[in-house]
Amino acid sequence: MRRNVIAAALLGALAALPAAAQDAYPSRPIRFVVPFAAGGPSDIVARIMAPHMQQTLGQPVVVDNRPGAGGVTGVDVVAKAAPDGYMFGIGSAGALAISPNLGRGTPYDPVRDLAPITLGVLVPEPVVVPAVSPYRTLQDLITDARARPGALNFGTTGNGSMPHLAAEQLRAAAGLDIVQIAYNSGGQLATAVLRNEVQLGFADLPVLLPQINAGAMRALAVGTPERLTWIPDVPTFRELGLPSVDASNWHGLVAPARTQPAALEALRRAAIAALQDPDVRRRLHDQGAIPGGNPAEEFGAFIRSENAKWREVIQRNNIRPD
Repeated sequence: MRRNVIAAALLGALAALPAAAQDAYPSRPIRFVVPFAAGGPSDIVARIMAPHMQQTLGQPVVVDNRPGAGGVTGVDVVAKAAPDGYMFGIGSAGALAISPNLGRGTPYDPVRDLAPITLGVLVPEPVVVPAVSPYRTLQDLITDARARPGALNFGTTGNGSMPHLAAEQLRAAAGLDIVQIAYNSGGQLATAVLRNEVQLGFADLPVLLPQINAGAMRALAVGTPERLTWIPDVPTFRELGLPSVDASNWHGLVAPARTQPAALEALRRAAIAALQDPDVRRRLHDQGAIPGGNPAEEFGAFIRSENAKWREVIQRNNIRPD
């Protein structure tokens, strides 16, 4: 009987081993979903971060591009994934705060269906004019626009895009009557500004910075709380008395809601460790981005506040998707 008891105990211990091994996280590769094609801003951020997260987690972190619908398709893949920690993603302001509030909506709720991990990067959105423009300051532009209602055009990347919403903030704050001209991409918008096809435009700093540095464009203001190291002579809208113009693009890490707490915490630690790495920070800065790395609670509050801000702009201006 004693031998039977010992054998049963040994069998029980052996049977428990696979379960224990299964509970260890992570025990297999992790998918890092990028909801845009390779080479875009989100993809660049993910590919800079992934190797450093892999070192911390001890398992491969595989970048998985799932483009479509302005980032909505890939974020939806994350929202509907198993909450086991083996899939997370990077979402932009468009997919997490703007598209949910446009007429078409999204198949997920960014607050209910996703767990915040951390802010990856903040991407400033300056307002620029061509170098040939007579506007040396933002006040020059505002004065002329008020004197000639409907005469000035501003470039965007479509209804509900970040450049469009930023321009709507400026239009409301300064009381301007300016006309939107939409382009298919930030590159096309920048070209239109260079050619003086539009008199002003907002766009992500990385798209504009080479032309600003070359003297082909002039930045008049930025929507960040503080001036930027790349263009330190450019004032903030807050400095110029227009604090409600508060527009920056951003990319943040999210996981499926109800992801196992231990897995979510491991992902958070790995992401923040990557964003604190000097080499990662330098490479992100070289891309024209401000590295993040805030606590999950803070990032969750940021997502909620961005949704509320852009919902108000969209509803006030009756903006509909293209």
